[in-house]
Amino acid sequence: MTRRPRLAITLGDPCGIGPELLLGSLPLLSRWADLLVVGARAGADLLDPAAAPAGMAWSWHPAELDPAALGLPAQAEGAGSGPSCATLRTAAGGRAAWIDPTPAITAGQLRLGAGSAGSGRCAVEAVRAGAALVQSGRADALVTLPLAKSAAHQAGYAIPGHTEFLQALCGSPISRMAFVSPRLSVVLHTVHQSLRSVVEELAAEAVAETLIFAAERFMQLTGRSGLRVALCALNPHAGENGAFGHEEAVLDQALGLAAQAFQGFDGTLASCPFARVPSPFGLDPAPLGWSIFSGANGAGGLAPALAAPAFSGPHPADTLFQRAARGEFDLVVALYHDQGLIPVKVLEPDRAVNLTLGLPYIRTSPDHGTAFDRAGAWSAGATNFLEAAALAVRLAGRAKGEAWTAAMSPGGAPR
Repeated sequence: MTRRPRLAITLGDPCGIGPELLLGSLPLLSRWADLLVVGARAGADLLDPAAAPAGMAWSWHPAELDPAALGLPAQAEGAGSGPSCATLRTAAGGRAAWIDPTPAITAGQLRLGAGSAGSGRCAVEAVRAGAALVQSGRADALVTLPLAKSAAHQAGYAIPGHTEFLQALCGSPISRMAFVSPRLSVVLHTVHQSLRSVVEELAAEAVAETLIFAAERFMQLTGRSGLRVALCALNPHAGENGAFGHEEAVLDQALGLAAQAFQGFDGTLASCPFARVPSPFGLDPAPLGWSIFSGANGAGGLAPALAAPAFSGPHPADTLFQRAARGEFDLVVALYHDQGLIPVKVLEPDRAVNLTLGLPYIRTSPDHGTAFDRAGAWSAGATNFLEAAALAVRLAGRAKGEAWTAAMSPGGAPR
């Protein structure tokens, strides 16, 4: 009998929409996995149960898990006391073990709809504990609800965001932010920095690193060889032969370096340029259920003569994303945050999932923020959060060779 997956979910900022998204989603999530919610219990206590939609009423019960058995620190950084654990149940059948790394911070110290030093501390320490759970193998994947960077900074955490913080926690030498959806997959070369600095710091070697790393990780994630990877130009019309800038010459160099990096690729993980970087996936042996590998060599292992990725560009950004959405490319590398995320959020506002590349485990997140202005109104849709959870379960199952990967979708139907 196949075991059930265990999913760690960090609550995000307890004063945002994370708690209500979680409570409303628990019945469906509980069908997919055993749940470890990590975050401030105050996030639920801030909400008015009388305002909750039918079936979302919740209650607290004695803990069924011992925090000490989960290997969490006896005292989270700045928390004032050790983590606490309880069981949460909803009227509609949702169930989760709830781990609070900051139990000294109560609802009376927070204000719904307003980030603060207290809510920032709760959010960041939840991420720290959630990462510890999944990195130690006590959870199979990590899903993070949104935190507010401003609140984290008020609490004294000098972190740009989840991606960089998780990279630092696991010690990975490289990470990249990716967004995956049915029609469009995008990797960002730079994330949380000014547009001026993106231009000033543009370098062929750095862009090539992103191209190479993105292609390699997406081969592992999708089980496909010969991925068509397109690079966005920086200037209008890709510079039009220098009429609007000369940065595209740098990008041409980057594409050449990326192609050179895969000249020795023989279809094995050891031949990948970033084989030293931790990953939940490998190319050999192939994860269960990846049809490109099955039967190729009579043993369900790696097929011979897998093709290296094909890099192209730099393409004008105003047309590239439409071409990719129509199937001309498998992956787009964007040079800066908004260049990649505006088309993602226009084309796939509910289904695009944030996926971190470069961690030794699966981490996903919904593609939205804390929405403080909507907190407590129970009006935020949970589709994007459910997509993130479904993707985490499927990918973690593939990485672990478990059969529970296949039937996860927000509607509960196989896909």
